[in-house]
Amino acid sequence: MARLSTKQQSIMKYIDRFLTSNGYPPSIRDIQSGCGISSTSVVDYNLNILERKQYIRRHPDVSRGIELLRRTSTPEATVQVPVIGLIAAGEPIPVPTPDTWDVAAVSDTIDVPRELTRKKKGVYALRVKGTSMIDALINDGDIVLMQYVNAVDNGQMAAVWLRSEKEVTLKKVYVERGRVRLQPANNQMQPIFTVPGNVEVQGRVIAVLRQVA
Repeated sequence: MARLSTKQQSIMKYIDRFLTSNGYPPSIRDIQSGCGISSTSVVDYNLNILERKQYIRRHPDVSRGIELLRRTSTPEATVQVPVIGLIAAGEPIPVPTPDTWDVAAVSDTIDVPRELTRKKKGVYALRVKGTSMIDALINDGDIVLMQYVNAVDNGQMAAVWLRSEKEVTLKKVYVERGRVRLQPANNQMQPIFTVPGNVEVQGRVIAVLRQVA
């Protein structure tokens, strides 16, 4: 981090912490508030420098479009998380529940920083197939780290099993009057509308492990 100013180091560390805690990047206003910076234009100026120095990649057409290319935290102990399959529409996958966690079909494992799973139970990973969440910086081939839950707040990304279709999909979940809207983060794709009884939440996204070329 010697090539960076104190302010730029502070921004990098904040982005790293925010990503670890939330699983998605901070907004410019988040960074302004979190780092105590005087204005969003100062944040934008420093983000441009960080991008030129290849610490981050910015996606101007994407909300919260900051991709972290280098981690600032010191390496910590890692923990193995089972990668249990693919998340893609039309491709049913075995998703663990509290009763089947120990015997869930595991195709692979991945080492992740312990801080990502600390105090969380029922953590597993899925490989993403497709581009329905590309505007949330989740691309084909990325890995999403999931925590088994059976309910999420409006707007959270979740693995959702559609009972009638026998399909699983990764979408943002919105419970609306008399229906559930499963919203992709891709303006080329339409949301899925279904009745509440057809939806079974099988996990929420807690982090994204991006495949950086």
